[in-house]
Amino acid sequence: MKFAFKFSNLIGTVYRKGNLLFTPDGNTVVAPVGNRLSLFDLRNNKSETLPIESRYNFTAVDIAPSGFLFIAVNETGEALLCSLVSRTVIHRHHFRKPVSTVKFSPDGRYFAVAKDNSVFVYRTPGHARRDFTPFALERVLNTAYDAVTCIEWSADSRLLAIGSKDMSVRVTSLHKMKNFGIITLSSHSDAIVNCFFDKDSADVFTLSRNGQLCVWDASCDLSGFVSLDDGLAPSRRRQRRAGTSEEEGDDVDGKAGDVENRTGDVIPDDDGEAGAVEERVRYRRVGKHFLKDALKVEGGQHVNLLAACYHGGNHMLVTAFSNGSFLLHEMPDYNLIQSLNVSDHEVTAACFNPTGDWIALGSGRRGQLVVWEWQSESFVLKQQGHVNNMACLAYSPDGASLVTGGDDGKVKLWNTGNGFCFVTFTEHVAGVAAVTFTQNGKAILSASLDGTVRAYDLKRYRNFKTLTAPRAVQFASLAVDTSGEVVCAGSQDTFEVFVWSLQTGRLLDVLAGHESCVSGLSFGPGMESVLVSSSWDKTCRVWNLFAEKGGGREAIPLTADALTVEFRPDGCEFAVATLDGAIVFFEPHGSSQVACIEGKRDLASGRRDTDIVTAKRLTQAQAFTTLCYSADGACILAAGRSKFVCIYHVREQLLLKKFEVTCNHSLDAVDDFISRRKITEFGNMALVEERAASEEASLSLPGVKKGDLSSRSFKPEVRVSAVSFSPTGRAWAAATTEGVLVYSLDHTLVFDPFELEQGVTPATIRAAAREKDYVRAVMAAFRLNEDELTTEVVEGVPVGEIELVCRSLPQVYVEKLLNFVGAKLETTTHVHFYVTWVVTLLKGHGEALKERSQNIMATLRTVTKNVGLRHAELSKVCDHNKYLLRYIETLRRFKEKETQEERMSEVDDEDDDLDTDVESGEELMVS
Repeated sequence: MKFAFKFSNLIGTVYRKGNLLFTPDGNTVVAPVGNRLSLFDLRNNKSETLPIESRYNFTAVDIAPSGFLFIAVNETGEALLCSLVSRTVIHRHHFRKPVSTVKFSPDGRYFAVAKDNSVFVYRTPGHARRDFTPFALERVLNTAYDAVTCIEWSADSRLLAIGSKDMSVRVTSLHKMKNFGIITLSSHSDAIVNCFFDKDSADVFTLSRNGQLCVWDASCDLSGFVSLDDGLAPSRRRQRRAGTSEEEGDDVDGKAGDVENRTGDVIPDDDGEAGAVEERVRYRRVGKHFLKDALKVEGGQHVNLLAACYHGGNHMLVTAFSNGSFLLHEMPDYNLIQSLNVSDHEVTAACFNPTGDWIALGSGRRGQLVVWEWQSESFVLKQQGHVNNMACLAYSPDGASLVTGGDDGKVKLWNTGNGFCFVTFTEHVAGVAAVTFTQNGKAILSASLDGTVRAYDLKRYRNFKTLTAPRAVQFASLAVDTSGEVVCAGSQDTFEVFVWSLQTGRLLDVLAGHESCVSGLSFGPGMESVLVSSSWDKTCRVWNLFAEKGGGREAIPLTADALTVEFRPDGCEFAVATLDGAIVFFEPHGSSQVACIEGKRDLASGRRDTDIVTAKRLTQAQAFTTLCYSADGACILAAGRSKFVCIYHVREQLLLKKFEVTCNHSLDAVDDFISRRKITEFGNMALVEERAASEEASLSLPGVKKGDLSSRSFKPEVRVSAVSFSPTGRAWAAATTEGVLVYSLDHTLVFDPFELEQGVTPATIRAAAREKDYVRAVMAAFRLNEDELTTEVVEGVPVGEIELVCRSLPQVYVEKLLNFVGAKLETTTHVHFYVTWVVTLLKGHGEALKERSQNIMATLRTVTKNVGLRHAELSKVCDHNKYLLRYIETLRRFKEKETQEERMSEVDDEDDDLDTDVESGEELMVS
């Protein structure tokens, strides 16, 4: 088994906080998800999470107009300059204070950053200049008297509109102007949310939090703003821009130059003589509107404007509010186009795509992201994660789907290929404790704290069975047998295991014997229906459900409380995680212990803000709460209340690799130590709650365990609630506080040859392929094990030679070739070619592969999954073409019928003409 697993995608979380963006091509939405960034490709229907991770949650993001660079700033003010091409971090810069917004200029030469009441303008690195410093400061604008909330550039990148919490907007220039200084636009009675320039104009729209919209008209267009550099020779222009060191200091400080522009109407030229008097640019308010008048607000409900975006090409303005509504207006006439409600909670982000057809809206509290096409009034994308933490997950038998259950009572199905949720079940009224698929993959089952086990049909997406106990219980564990007929659920309050028939829905049996919560259940993969249950009573029990009474029960004592249990895929072993941090392995038939792993120190818990003991002491109380065997059963995946996921080799009882799922310090229990500067005689200062904004503040309720905790501030704690290996063996997933993290194998990162010899080189492999010795070339390619070279050799084999090559390969290379072509089917365009390889391998070596089916189960599942996916894709195209051909054929028939009728009518006309001629001839003869 290979362990080159790398983070590949984040599923289950689509948006947390910050602003939303579209890429310059307009096809992809960029959304911050905690300390990562996700890209949602709307054209190809696929999501991707960048392999870029920050130490804190991202709050401000912007993309350069070129689409190659982007800047992301986290909560502490650390900025990451990244490349969208290489998906890597180019430079890090710390602003030392929180940054409210960041904005690139339309020409891409500058970007502005708002920190406190100042705006810092930097030169974009790599834009037509070679700077040693990636963040070269161009100018500092100290124009506001309170924190800056928004920045907007004009179309020519010479003017900036800066809005702040002091209820005013300042319009200023990047460089000195002859007829323009700083103009303050103050007509609002609340903090500014956003401000915008009209397209190719200096007119400004300003919006405040209480829903006021002001329209400001400039006395001239952008061409009327005269720079001090206009009319100068290039050499004198460079000298003026360079200036003396004292002038540079004035520019950076943003004080002396601003005063000059404010007070001087007569600008001296370079020779010291007074030039012409330039007419000053002025602004006047031409409109004031109240957006709340268009909202349907219930009595007593307080609604604030939280986000806005303006598209200059279509003159469309979208505004989002704290009650989940958004408005679409046409400016500057203020014509209401649409008024809709997309969420039950506040909409915290809004953005237009470059063409103005799509609107991206995000709700941070609900974790919801939607893309709305306002012209057709339809959703292009609508995704929402779990509101609370995820509690459980499970892979489908083919690995194509993933089911998750959360504390919000929802069960969601996710496509592992594109990362999107395609169905949500909301029948549960309490948290979901466990989920699982049936063996055939046609149904899923979920156990909840509401006392029900529900079965969902994956064909019609409906709840077709609801299983309940005779009395009210809370279910904590769930298992289904290989046939999919017997369902078992363990309760956490009555300490019993309930057994139902899924086909009839009847309760078959109640297994009693445990003296505490039944924490885990697992069925053996065989047809014997052997069930293992774990409990907090320091025992695990082996049940034979179809044995005679008195002979189907066996209790195994443990050294500590059992937290979970898991069967090996071949059914010859099961593992139990105990409270003392150990993983104990047993043989199910003799109930004898075969191995034990002490993993307490490997879990390495961090120190929480509320802890009064050190992290080293906390490690003594750590334990694994979730287990999962690999597809071949040689290794086991374990995790718990920690930021680490461990992979152990069962037979050797060794830790093979440990994965750190996050480094996000916005979560609790990430650090091993707490800074002594935060520790006071009253406790940890990190627990003191800062004053929140009015739309985020909530009532303080004493004694509440979830949600707001009085005057204390609590961060979500990092933990891994569930782990699961993909049946294909090429990926595994972990349900964490941040979402479902998917780690997959990447063959391009590791050189892993097989029986490599000195003569096996790329040159000799290509030479064998040119000599048409395809068997030797394929075997040598798998021995070198380079993906690109293997693809080249396999695709170079003619279709007529495939059968001969397959028959001539030894068994060990047959399995490697089947694994290779099965994996290639997921992305290749040569579908028929690779399917021919699969069919030929299965026909020629079917008996040998069947004997080793348990060992190559991951390979067979990969082939099944990818063949099914390609069949589903092609069947849609074929169905569409089939009906299109029927339509064309029907049109041809109608056309032939019309042509035949026309010919008949022409023949009739000719006959009539002939009869007329004959009659006229007879009349002439008679006469």
